[in-house]
Amino acid sequence: MDVTRLPNDPGPAAWNRLLPDADPATPLEGNIIADWLIIGAGFAGLAAAHRLSKQAPGDRIVVLDAVRVGDGPAGRNSGFMIDLPHDLTSADYGGALEADRAQTQDNRLGIAHARDMAQEFGLSDEAFTISGKINGAATEKGHAHNLSFAKHLTALGEPHDMLDAAHMRDITGSEYYQSGLFTPGCAMIQPAMFVRGVASGLRSNRVSIHEMSPVTRLERQKDWIASTPKGQVTAPRVILAVNGHLNSFGYLPGRLMHIFTYASMTRTLSPQESACLGGHATWGLTPADPMGTTVRRVSGIGGDRIIIRNRFTFDPSMEVRAKRIDDVARDHDRAFAARFPKLADVSMEYRWGGRLCLSRNNVQVIGELEERLYSACCQNGLGTAKGTLAGGLAADLALGISSPALSRAIAADAPSRLPPAPLSRIGANLFLKWQERQAGGEL
Repeated sequence: MDVTRLPNDPGPAAWNRLLPDADPATPLEGNIIADWLIIGAGFAGLAAAHRLSKQAPGDRIVVLDAVRVGDGPAGRNSGFMIDLPHDLTSADYGGALEADRAQTQDNRLGIAHARDMAQEFGLSDEAFTISGKINGAATEKGHAHNLSFAKHLTALGEPHDMLDAAHMRDITGSEYYQSGLFTPGCAMIQPAMFVRGVASGLRSNRVSIHEMSPVTRLERQKDWIASTPKGQVTAPRVILAVNGHLNSFGYLPGRLMHIFTYASMTRTLSPQESACLGGHATWGLTPADPMGTTVRRVSGIGGDRIIIRNRFTFDPSMEVRAKRIDDVARDHDRAFAARFPKLADVSMEYRWGGRLCLSRNNVQVIGELEERLYSACCQNGLGTAKGTLAGGLAADLALGISSPALSRAIAADAPSRLPPAPLSRIGANLFLKWQERQAGGEL
Protein backbone atom coordinates (compact mmCIF):
# COMPACT_ATOMS: atom_id res chain seq x y z
CA MET A 1 0.00 0.00 0.00
CA ASP A 2 1.23 3.47 -0.83
CA VAL A 3 0.93 5.92 2.06
CA THR A 4 -1.40 8.67 0.88
CA ARG A 5 -0.47 11.44 3.35
CA LEU A 6 2.55 12.30 5.47
CA PRO A 7 2.45 14.30 8.71
CA ASN A 8 2.20 18.07 8.32
CA ASP A 9 1.76 19.89 11.63
CA PRO A 10 1.17 23.67 11.78
CA GLY A 11 3.43 25.97 13.76
CA PRO A 12 6.48 25.15 15.90
CA ALA A 13 6.36 22.42 18.54
CA ALA A 14 6.96 24.87 21.38
CA TRP A 15 7.79 22.35 24.10
CA ASN A 16 10.63 21.06 21.92
CA ARG A 17 11.89 24.59 21.24
CA LEU A 18 12.43 25.10 24.97
CA LEU A 19 14.95 22.24 25.12
CA PRO A 20 18.57 22.14 24.02
CA ASP A 21 19.05 21.04 20.43
CA ALA A 22 18.87 17.30 20.00
CA ASP A 23 21.69 15.31 18.45
CA PRO A 24 21.50 15.22 14.64
CA ALA A 25 18.88 12.87 13.24
CA THR A 26 19.90 9.54 11.74
CA PRO A 27 17.49 8.95 8.85
CA LEU A 28 17.20 5.42 7.56
CA GLU A 29 19.61 4.74 4.73
CA GLY A 30 19.90 1.41 2.97
CA ASN A 31 18.05 -1.83 3.52
CA ILE A 32 17.95 -3.43 6.97
CA ILE A 33 16.31 -6.46 8.52
CA ALA A 34 14.66 -6.37 11.94
CA ASP A 35 12.58 -8.61 14.16
CA TRP A 36 10.14 -5.78 14.89
CA LEU A 37 9.25 -2.58 13.09
CA ILE A 38 7.32 0.20 14.81
CA ILE A 39 6.05 3.07 12.68
CA GLY A 40 5.65 6.22 14.76
CA ALA A 41 7.79 7.51 17.66
CA GLY A 42 5.10 9.19 19.73
CA PHE A 43 3.64 7.93 23.00
CA ALA A 44 2.26 4.72 21.45
CA GLY A 45 5.32 3.85 19.40
CA LEU A 46 7.80 4.47 22.20
CA ALA A 47 5.67 2.49 24.67
CA ALA A 48 5.51 -0.42 22.22
CA ALA A 49 9.28 -0.31 21.73
CA HIS A 50 9.82 -0.25 25.50
CA ARG A 51 7.53 -3.24 26.08
CA LEU A 52 9.24 -5.22 23.32
CA SER A 53 12.70 -4.34 24.64
CA LYS A 54 11.70 -5.89 27.98
CA GLN A 55 9.83 -8.93 26.72
CA ALA A 56 12.02 -9.76 23.71
CA PRO A 57 15.43 -8.39 24.76
CA GLY A 58 17.44 -10.23 22.10
CA ASP A 59 15.31 -9.04 19.18
CA ARG A 60 16.22 -6.17 16.87
CA ILE A 61 13.65 -3.40 17.21
CA VAL A 62 13.48 -0.55 14.69
CA VAL A 63 11.35 2.59 15.05
CA LEU A 64 10.69 4.94 12.14
CA ASP A 65 9.26 8.45 12.41
CA ALA A 66 8.54 11.03 9.72
CA VAL A 67 9.82 13.96 11.83
CA ARG A 68 12.05 14.57 14.84
CA VAL A 69 10.99 13.02 18.15
CA GLY A 70 9.10 15.76 20.01
CA ASP A 71 8.13 17.71 16.88
CA GLY A 72 5.05 15.63 16.06
CA PRO A 73 1.73 15.43 17.94
CA ALA A 74 3.40 13.91 21.02
CA GLY A 75 5.32 17.16 21.49
CA ARG A 76 2.30 19.37 20.78
CA ASN A 77 -0.20 18.39 23.47
CA SER A 78 -0.81 20.23 26.73
CA GLY A 79 0.98 17.66 28.88
CA PHE A 80 -1.88 16.16 30.91
CA MET A 81 -1.79 12.38 31.45
CA ILE A 82 -5.35 12.13 32.76
CA ASP A 83 -6.37 9.06 34.70
CA LEU A 84 -10.10 9.75 34.99
CA PRO A 85 -12.80 9.63 32.30
CA HIS A 86 -12.20 12.42 29.79
CA ASP A 87 -14.86 12.21 27.08
CA LEU A 88 -14.55 15.41 25.05
CA THR A 89 -18.04 14.92 23.61
CA SER A 90 -19.77 14.94 27.01
CA ALA A 91 -20.91 17.94 29.05
CA ASP A 92 -18.65 17.20 32.03
CA TYR A 93 -16.28 14.41 30.84
CA GLY A 94 -18.29 11.61 32.49
CA GLY A 95 -20.20 8.68 31.03
CA ALA A 96 -21.71 5.38 32.15
CA LEU A 97 -20.32 4.18 35.46
CA GLU A 98 -19.02 0.76 34.42
CA ALA A 99 -17.48 2.07 31.22
CA ASP A 100 -15.81 4.89 33.15
CA ARG A 101 -14.42 2.46 35.72
CA ALA A 102 -12.84 0.44 32.93
CA GLN A 103 -11.55 3.60 31.24
CA THR A 104 -10.00 4.82 34.48
CA GLN A 105 -8.32 1.48 35.04
CA ASP A 106 -6.91 1.52 31.51
CA ASN A 107 -5.75 5.13 31.73
CA ARG A 108 -3.90 4.31 34.93
CA LEU A 109 -2.19 1.38 33.23
CA GLY A 110 -0.93 3.81 30.60
CA ILE A 111 0.25 6.26 33.27
CA ALA A 112 1.95 3.46 35.22
CA HIS A 113 3.82 2.42 32.06
CA ALA A 114 4.89 6.04 31.53
CA ARG A 115 6.01 6.28 35.15
CA ASP A 116 8.07 3.10 34.79
CA MET A 117 9.81 4.51 31.71
CA ALA A 118 10.46 7.83 33.46
CA GLN A 119 12.01 6.04 36.43
CA GLU A 120 14.04 3.60 34.35
CA PHE A 121 15.50 6.34 32.17
CA GLY A 122 16.07 8.83 34.99
CA LEU A 123 13.69 11.54 33.76
CA SER A 124 13.22 14.61 35.94
CA ASP A 125 10.04 15.67 37.71
CA GLU A 126 9.65 18.34 35.05
CA ALA A 127 9.45 15.61 32.43
CA PHE A 128 6.98 13.49 34.43
CA THR A 129 5.34 13.85 37.81
CA ILE A 130 2.00 12.76 39.25
CA SER A 131 0.73 16.00 40.75
CA GLY A 132 -2.99 16.08 39.92
CA LYS A 133 -4.94 18.68 37.99
CA ILE A 134 -7.84 21.09 38.39
CA ASN A 135 -11.06 21.45 36.44
CA GLY A 136 -11.47 25.23 36.51
CA ALA A 137 -14.95 26.81 36.39
CA ALA A 138 -15.28 30.45 35.37
CA THR A 139 -19.10 30.61 35.25
CA GLU A 140 -22.13 29.29 37.10
CA LYS A 141 -22.64 26.84 34.25
CA GLY A 142 -19.06 25.64 34.59
CA HIS A 143 -19.49 25.31 38.34
CA ALA A 144 -22.57 23.19 37.71
CA HIS A 145 -20.49 20.97 35.40
CA ASN A 146 -17.92 20.56 38.18
CA LEU A 147 -20.61 19.66 40.71
CA SER A 148 -22.03 17.11 38.29
CA PHE A 149 -18.64 15.56 37.64
CA ALA A 150 -17.85 15.54 41.37
CA LYS A 151 -21.06 13.59 41.98
CA HIS A 152 -20.02 11.18 39.25
CA LEU A 153 -16.58 10.76 40.85
CA THR A 154 -18.21 10.03 44.20
CA ALA A 155 -20.22 7.25 42.55
CA LEU A 156 -16.98 5.92 41.07
CA GLY A 157 -15.30 6.05 44.48
CA GLU A 158 -12.66 8.49 43.23
CA PRO A 159 -11.07 11.12 45.52
CA HIS A 160 -11.57 14.79 44.69
CA ASP A 161 -11.69 18.20 46.33
CA MET A 162 -13.83 21.22 45.52
CA LEU A 163 -11.92 24.52 45.55
CA ASP A 164 -13.56 27.90 46.09
CA ALA A 165 -12.70 31.15 44.30
CA ALA A 166 -10.15 32.20 46.92
CA HIS A 167 -8.33 28.88 46.67
CA MET A 168 -8.30 29.12 42.87
CA ARG A 169 -6.84 32.63 43.11
CA ASP A 170 -4.13 31.39 45.49
CA ILE A 171 -3.12 28.70 42.98
CA THR A 172 -3.46 30.54 39.66
CA GLY A 173 -2.97 34.19 40.62
CA SER A 174 -6.14 34.86 38.62
CA GLU A 175 -9.52 36.09 39.84
CA TYR A 176 -11.22 34.61 36.78
CA TYR A 177 -12.32 31.31 38.32
CA GLN A 178 -15.33 30.78 40.57
CA SER A 179 -14.40 27.27 41.61
CA GLY A 180 -12.25 24.28 40.85
CA LEU A 181 -12.39 20.51 41.10
CA PHE A 182 -9.04 18.97 42.02
CA THR A 183 -8.27 15.32 41.30
CA PRO A 184 -4.92 13.85 42.39
CA GLY A 185 -4.14 11.11 39.87
CA CYS A 186 -3.21 13.12 36.77
CA ALA A 187 0.44 13.09 35.70
CA MET A 188 1.83 16.33 34.33
CA ILE A 189 4.60 16.11 31.75
CA GLN A 190 6.79 18.33 29.63
CA PRO A 191 5.79 16.43 26.50
CA ALA A 192 8.90 16.90 24.38
CA MET A 193 11.22 16.33 27.35
CA PHE A 194 9.38 13.10 28.14
CA VAL A 195 9.38 11.58 24.65
CA ARG A 196 12.94 12.66 23.92
CA GLY A 197 14.06 11.22 27.25
CA VAL A 198 12.31 7.91 26.58
CA ALA A 199 13.71 7.77 23.05
CA SER A 200 17.22 8.35 24.40
CA GLY A 201 16.75 5.61 26.97
CA LEU A 202 15.49 3.18 24.36
CA ARG A 203 18.51 3.84 22.18
CA SER A 204 20.63 2.85 25.16
CA ASN A 205 18.61 -0.39 25.21
CA ARG A 206 19.69 -1.06 21.60
CA VAL A 207 16.44 0.11 19.98
CA SER A 208 17.18 1.78 16.64
CA ILE A 209 15.18 4.99 16.11
CA HIS A 210 15.37 6.62 12.69
CA GLU A 211 13.89 10.12 12.56
CA MET A 212 13.10 12.07 9.37
CA SER A 213 12.25 8.71 7.79
CA PRO A 214 8.61 8.79 6.63
CA VAL A 215 7.19 5.48 5.50
CA THR A 216 5.92 5.96 1.96
CA ARG A 217 4.99 2.36 1.19
CA LEU A 218 4.16 -0.73 3.25
CA GLU A 219 3.79 -4.12 1.60
CA ARG A 220 3.70 -7.73 2.64
CA GLN A 221 5.68 -10.40 0.86
CA LYS A 222 7.04 -13.17 3.05
CA ASP A 223 7.60 -10.47 5.65
CA TRP A 224 6.51 -6.83 5.80
CA ILE A 225 8.59 -4.28 3.90
CA ALA A 226 8.41 -0.59 4.79
CA SER A 227 9.96 1.86 2.32
CA THR A 228 11.26 5.31 3.18
CA PRO A 229 12.86 7.88 0.82
CA LYS A 230 16.33 6.40 1.35
CA GLY A 231 15.85 2.88 2.64
CA GLN A 232 13.76 -0.13 3.54
CA VAL A 233 13.05 -2.15 6.66
CA THR A 234 12.04 -5.80 6.37
CA ALA A 235 10.44 -7.28 9.46
CA PRO A 236 8.03 -10.15 10.17
CA ARG A 237 5.96 -8.03 12.60
CA VAL A 238 4.93 -4.38 12.38
CA ILE A 239 3.13 -2.10 14.83
CA LEU A 240 1.42 0.96 13.38
CA ALA A 241 1.54 3.70 16.02
CA VAL A 242 0.43 6.52 13.76
CA ASN A 243 -2.91 7.52 15.38
CA GLY A 244 -5.12 9.16 12.73
CA HIS A 245 -2.65 8.45 9.95
CA LEU A 246 -3.96 4.90 10.12
CA ASN A 247 -6.24 6.19 7.34
CA SER A 248 -3.15 7.16 5.32
CA PHE A 249 -2.11 3.51 5.36
CA GLY A 250 -5.51 2.54 3.94
CA TYR A 251 -7.23 1.28 7.09
CA LEU A 252 -10.66 2.23 8.47
CA PRO A 253 -11.60 4.81 5.83
CA GLY A 254 -14.61 6.88 6.83
CA ARG A 255 -14.40 5.86 10.49
CA LEU A 256 -11.83 8.18 12.10
CA MET A 257 -12.39 11.84 12.97
CA HIS A 258 -9.39 14.09 12.46
CA ILE A 259 -9.48 17.07 14.82
CA PHE A 260 -6.99 19.88 15.31
CA THR A 261 -6.67 21.81 18.53
CA TYR A 262 -4.48 24.87 19.07
CA ALA A 263 -2.22 26.39 21.71
CA SER A 264 -0.12 29.48 22.44
CA MET A 265 2.78 29.85 24.86
CA THR A 266 3.96 33.12 26.36
CA ARG A 267 7.46 34.42 26.36
CA THR A 268 9.31 33.94 29.64
CA LEU A 269 7.82 36.03 32.43
CA SER A 270 10.22 38.39 34.12
CA PRO A 271 10.79 38.00 37.87
CA GLN A 272 8.71 41.15 38.40
CA GLU A 273 5.84 39.79 36.27
CA SER A 274 5.93 36.46 38.12
CA ALA A 275 5.80 38.23 41.46
CA CYS A 276 2.96 40.50 40.29
CA LEU A 277 0.91 37.50 39.17
CA GLY A 278 1.51 35.47 42.31
CA GLY A 279 0.07 31.99 42.58
CA HIS A 280 1.92 28.70 42.35
CA ALA A 281 4.91 28.30 40.07
CA THR A 282 3.44 25.25 38.33
CA TRP A 283 -0.14 24.06 37.87
CA GLY A 284 -2.42 22.56 35.26
CA LEU A 285 -6.08 23.40 34.65
CA THR A 286 -8.54 21.81 32.27
CA PRO A 287 -11.87 23.58 31.66
CA ALA A 288 -15.05 22.49 33.45
CA ASP A 289 -16.66 22.51 29.99
CA PRO A 290 -14.67 20.24 27.62
CA MET A 291 -14.86 22.91 24.90
CA GLY A 292 -13.34 25.59 27.15
CA THR A 293 -9.77 26.78 27.67
CA THR A 294 -6.99 24.65 29.11
CA VAL A 295 -4.29 26.61 30.98
CA ARG A 296 -0.88 25.57 32.32
CA ARG A 297 1.85 27.43 34.13
CA VAL A 298 5.33 25.95 33.91
CA SER A 299 8.56 27.01 35.56
CA GLY A 300 11.50 24.96 34.42
CA ILE A 301 13.70 24.80 31.35
CA GLY A 302 12.59 27.77 29.29
CA GLY A 303 11.56 29.84 32.31
CA ASP A 304 8.22 30.84 33.83
CA ARG A 305 5.56 30.63 31.10
CA ILE A 306 1.80 30.25 30.62
CA ILE A 307 0.18 28.06 27.98
CA ILE A 308 -3.34 28.62 26.62
CA ARG A 309 -5.14 25.92 24.63
CA ASN A 310 -8.58 26.18 23.05
CA ARG A 311 -10.52 25.81 19.79
CA PHE A 312 -11.18 22.61 17.85
CA THR A 313 -11.59 22.16 14.11
CA PHE A 314 -12.52 19.09 12.07
CA ASP A 315 -10.05 18.64 9.20
CA PRO A 316 -10.33 15.31 7.33
CA SER A 317 -7.25 16.18 5.25
CA MET A 318 -5.15 16.13 8.45
CA GLU A 319 -3.69 19.47 7.39
CA VAL A 320 -4.59 23.09 8.16
CA ARG A 321 -3.44 26.31 6.54
CA ALA A 322 -1.05 28.61 8.36
CA LYS A 323 -3.79 31.27 8.39
CA ARG A 324 -5.74 29.08 10.84
CA ILE A 325 -3.10 29.74 13.49
CA ASP A 326 -3.58 33.48 12.99
CA ASP A 327 -7.34 33.11 13.31
CA VAL A 328 -7.26 31.16 16.58
CA ALA A 329 -4.54 33.44 17.98
CA ARG A 330 -7.16 36.11 18.59
CA ASP A 331 -9.16 33.69 20.74
CA HIS A 332 -6.05 32.72 22.68
CA ASP A 333 -5.16 36.34 23.32
CA ARG A 334 -8.70 37.11 24.53
CA ALA A 335 -8.66 34.09 26.85
CA PHE A 336 -5.25 35.06 28.23
CA ALA A 337 -6.22 38.72 28.76
CA ALA A 338 -9.43 37.76 30.56
CA ARG A 339 -7.59 35.47 32.96
CA PHE A 340 -4.40 37.45 33.48
CA PRO A 341 -5.06 41.19 33.20
CA LYS A 342 -1.97 41.82 35.35
CA LEU A 343 0.13 40.48 32.46
CA ALA A 344 -1.17 42.87 29.79
CA ASP A 345 2.35 43.42 28.40
CA VAL A 346 3.16 39.71 28.08
CA SER A 347 3.16 38.46 24.50
CA MET A 348 2.93 34.97 23.03
CA GLU A 349 6.21 33.56 21.74
CA TYR A 350 4.91 30.33 20.19
CA ARG A 351 1.63 29.31 18.54
CA TRP A 352 0.90 25.88 17.11
CA GLY A 353 -1.66 23.24 16.26
CA GLY A 354 -1.81 19.54 17.02
CA ARG A 355 -3.72 16.60 15.59
CA LEU A 356 -6.20 14.44 17.50
CA CYS A 357 -7.93 11.29 16.29
CA LEU A 358 -11.37 10.42 17.67
CA SER A 359 -14.03 7.85 16.93
CA ARG A 360 -17.73 8.60 17.19
CA ASN A 361 -18.22 5.80 19.71
CA ASN A 362 -15.06 6.68 21.70
CA VAL A 363 -13.19 3.42 21.01
CA GLN A 364 -9.53 2.88 20.24
CA VAL A 365 -8.12 0.77 17.43
CA ILE A 366 -5.91 -1.77 19.14
CA GLY A 367 -5.66 -5.09 17.35
CA GLU A 368 -4.30 -7.11 14.45
CA LEU A 369 -5.22 -5.44 11.17
CA GLU A 370 -3.67 -8.10 8.98
CA GLU A 371 -1.44 -11.07 9.69
CA ARG A 372 1.36 -9.76 11.97
CA LEU A 373 0.38 -6.12 11.38
CA TYR A 374 -0.84 -4.50 14.59
CA SER A 375 -2.46 -1.17 15.39
CA ALA A 376 -2.09 1.14 18.41
CA CYS A 377 -4.20 4.04 17.16
CA CYS A 378 -7.17 6.38 17.73
CA GLN A 379 -6.47 7.84 21.16
CA ASN A 380 -9.69 9.92 21.42
CA GLY A 381 -8.09 13.14 22.58
CA LEU A 382 -6.03 11.61 25.38
CA GLY A 383 -2.93 10.58 23.49
CA THR A 384 -0.56 10.78 26.45
CA ALA A 385 -2.23 8.10 28.58
CA LYS A 386 -4.26 6.22 25.97
CA GLY A 387 -1.40 6.26 23.47
CA THR A 388 1.00 4.79 26.02
CA LEU A 389 -1.60 2.17 26.91
CA ALA A 390 -2.24 1.34 23.24
CA GLY A 391 1.44 0.89 22.44
CA GLY A 392 1.97 -1.48 25.33
CA LEU A 393 -1.15 -3.50 24.53
CA ALA A 394 -0.30 -3.80 20.83
CA ALA A 395 3.11 -5.14 21.77
CA ASP A 396 1.52 -7.59 24.22
CA LEU A 397 -0.88 -8.78 21.51
CA ALA A 398 1.99 -9.39 19.11
CA LEU A 399 3.94 -11.22 21.83
CA GLY A 400 0.95 -13.36 22.85
CA ILE A 401 0.72 -11.86 26.35
CA SER A 402 -2.87 -11.67 27.61
CA SER A 403 -4.42 -9.29 30.14
CA PRO A 404 -7.88 -7.98 31.06
CA ALA A 405 -7.01 -4.62 29.46
CA LEU A 406 -6.00 -6.31 26.20
CA SER A 407 -9.16 -8.42 26.26
CA ARG A 408 -11.23 -5.24 26.64
CA ALA A 409 -9.37 -3.60 23.76
CA ILE A 410 -9.82 -6.54 21.42
CA ALA A 411 -13.50 -6.93 22.33
CA ALA A 412 -14.26 -3.24 21.66
CA ASP A 413 -16.56 -2.35 18.77
CA ALA A 414 -15.06 -1.00 15.58
CA PRO A 415 -15.16 2.79 15.23
CA SER A 416 -18.58 3.90 14.03
CA ARG A 417 -18.88 4.94 10.42
CA LEU A 418 -18.95 8.68 9.73
CA PRO A 419 -21.48 10.40 7.48
CA PRO A 420 -20.34 11.07 3.89
CA ALA A 421 -17.29 13.35 3.74
CA PRO A 422 -18.93 16.68 2.81
CA LEU A 423 -21.66 16.24 5.41
CA SER A 424 -19.26 15.15 8.16
CA ARG A 425 -16.88 18.06 7.55
CA ILE A 426 -19.59 20.73 7.46
CA GLY A 427 -21.67 19.19 10.21
CA ALA A 428 -18.76 18.54 12.57
CA ASN A 429 -17.37 22.06 12.28
CA LEU A 430 -20.80 23.62 12.79
CA PHE A 431 -21.30 21.43 15.85
CA LEU A 432 -17.88 22.36 17.25
CA LYS A 433 -18.60 26.07 16.79
CA TRP A 434 -21.98 25.66 18.48
CA GLN A 435 -20.36 23.86 21.41
CA GLU A 436 -17.75 26.59 21.75
CA ARG A 437 -20.47 29.22 21.85
CA GLN A 438 -22.28 27.20 24.50
CA ALA A 439 -19.08 27.12 26.58
CA GLY A 440 -19.39 30.90 27.02
CA GLY A 441 -16.97 32.22 29.64
CA GLU A 442 -15.30 28.82 29.99
CA LEU A 443 -13.73 29.53 26.59
